[in-house]
Amino acid sequence: MKLLIVDDEERIRRLIVKYAVFEGYEIAEAENGMQAVEMTRNNPADLVILDIMMPELDGFSAAREIRKTSSVPIIFLSARGEEYDKIHGFELGVDDYVVKPFSPRELMMRVGAVLRRSRSYVREAAHETVQIGGMTVDFTARQVDVDGTMLELSPKEYDLLFYMVRNRGIALTRERLISEVWGYDFFGDDRTLDTHIKLLRKELGEYARCITTLRGVGYRFEKVVD
Repeated sequence: MKLLIVDDEERIRRLIVKYAVFEGYEIAEAENGMQAVEMTRNNPADLVILDIMMPELDGFSAAREIRKTSSVPIIFLSARGEEYDKIHGFELGVDDYVVKPFSPRELMMRVGAVLRRSRSYVREAAHETVQIGGMTVDFTARQVDVDGTMLELSPKEYDLLFYMVRNRGIALTRERLISEVWGYDFFGDDRTLDTHIKLLRKELGEYARCITTLRGVGYRFEKVVD
């Protein structure tokens, strides 16, 4: 498995490289967003570790460009941990967000978790769809159509919505959702789930009411829309 490490600080790249090589990963490096976009197009990696604050092209812009042609898993690195930055990152389709300073060992565990989750969702043999009012959820094509409009969701938003639709009508605890969608070894917190629920509701429009909050428990996806 190959990692692309993108950071304008050489000492940060060296630190990550040291631990990544120890874990058995092949490594490629870039020192700015422009290089990251170019390398992703010409010599793609299995996962990108992408710093946000960089010269020439910042991480947000680089992720946006990468997502135009690739669904490669992306982990953001940032010295800022504001909710806005995390939400913006998830809207762009990144898979995880790590705040500096960070533990290299924890970062490697997050890398492993993201890679396992990304591989586990390459399945679905028979073409399978679910119709809920004017919303069509196509598991096989990984598409969601709402009243004739195809939604553009991030990879993790698709994963979360598909899991909830598959288990519609069932009370899903926060722990179960995090374990099943992010993986039992996810190292984030409950706010990551809440952020993705908020983003999903925004995208679903009138069908946002299908997602019911169960206070003190988690969420439930309703089978029908009144």
